Amino acid sequence: MTLSHVDETGRARMVDVGDKPVTVRTAAAEGAVRMSPEAYALVADRAGVKGDALAVAEVAGTMAAKRTAELIPLCHPVAVDHVEVRAELDSDLPGVRIRATAKAVGRTGVEMEALTAAAVGCLTVYDMVKAADRGAEIVTVRLVEKAGGRRGTWRRLERDP
Repeated sequence: MTLSHVDETGRARMVDVGDKPVTVRTAAAEGAVRMSPEAYALVADRAGVKGDALAVAEVAGTMAAKRTAELIPLCHPVAVDHVEVRAELDSDLPGVRIRATAKAVGRTGVEMEALTAAAVGCLTVYDMVKAADRGAEIVTVRLVEKAGGRRGTWRRLERDP
């Protein structure tokens, strides 16, 4: 197994996807922000000084997915057909879980778009609660599912935290 973005001499490179088939590509990623019970209550009551953290995180994640290639140097620009970001309260953390999905028809996958959406959604929640909880933390951002292309569907089996 080799790294896809490194050539035979070890130099970074953009992968040539010109010969790959055009297929429907989908991906889903998740992230979570753990916070104090007090900060969680503010988010749940939509009472943060910056507004509704869940709604803002969803919009921020969507915007970020569309700009992924500007942020990740060797990532192909992808014309996403659909991005959805859901921010939900999770009292067990306590905190917020973010789930982002992306879809495109093309030669390369949309994993990076889904991951970027989830990561920026989490960063947005963190930004909105940091004044109430300096110890808030992003505890995970990861791919949970992808489909399309030569290698087909892949799904993560476990769910933590």
